[in-house]
Amino acid sequence: MRPAMGPRDLARPYVAAFVSRFLQMLQYRTAALAGFATQCWWGGIKVMVFAAFYSGSAIAGAASSMSLAQAITYTWLAQGLLVLMPWLGDPEVAQAARTGAVAYDRLRPVDAYALWFARTAGWIAARLLPRVALMAAFAAVALPLVGLGDWAWQLPANAMAGAAFLLSVVLGLLLSTAMVMLLNVATTAALNERGIQAVATPVVIVFSGNLLPLALLPDAWQTALLVQPLAGLFDIPARLYFGHLSGWHALAALGLQCFWIVALVAFGRMAMGRTMRSLQVQGG
Repeated sequence: MRPAMGPRDLARPYVAAFVSRFLQMLQYRTAALAGFATQCWWGGIKVMVFAAFYSGSAIAGAASSMSLAQAITYTWLAQGLLVLMPWLGDPEVAQAARTGAVAYDRLRPVDAYALWFARTAGWIAARLLPRVALMAAFAAVALPLVGLGDWAWQLPANAMAGAAFLLSVVLGLLLSTAMVMLLNVATTAALNERGIQAVATPVVIVFSGNLLPLALLPDAWQTALLVQPLAGLFDIPARLYFGHLSGWHALAALGLQCFWIVALVAFGRMAMGRTMRSLQVQGG
């Protein structure tokens, strides 16, 4: 008689899927360096735009919620965390949907959603960590050394703000994965990811705060902007980093991220179940 499987045994295939995808993606060092160089270029342009924006006396009131130094740091954070933005589905899932290999995942003795979630999380994490490290080395270390400290990545408001930011980024990774899973399911149903990505990209860029800090948008919009799920990808981590959210407000923001993770995972599981039940594999 086989012994009952414990939690560790049940989690083993998903941990293995995460680790294998993570290690696979770490091999693409040239792609990481190319992406880093591009992000430095665009980050420099956005910093100059912010410098010009803040130099105008007419915007003093609009910019009171965020100083120029914070806006510059926000820019480098946004560039470092760019791969958290869920405007692209997992390319492995898209390829499997096109070739019909998605049928293999339906036959594996594991939960298909959890397997895809683990793979996607490994894919995002492996692209995220090198770029954050490179961006921090450039914007937080190299720029001050060459006399550009005013344009550098500043430290968090305090140690608690830094710890809350790191926790929020981890939750942002899970939230991003849950959103990418929705794109994966939609791609599996449509057998093509281009139209889905074309719709997702502008929505994600604007409402995550990647294009412009949400704190600089009108005050009347702030509550709605903060509670919508895309704010948990970058805007909430940034607010925690600068100390704009502290104490119970910080806990509420972290709880909001957790809420959207649970809600989107539940919705994604339901959508994937319906898609898989009616899926017609290409060629059969």
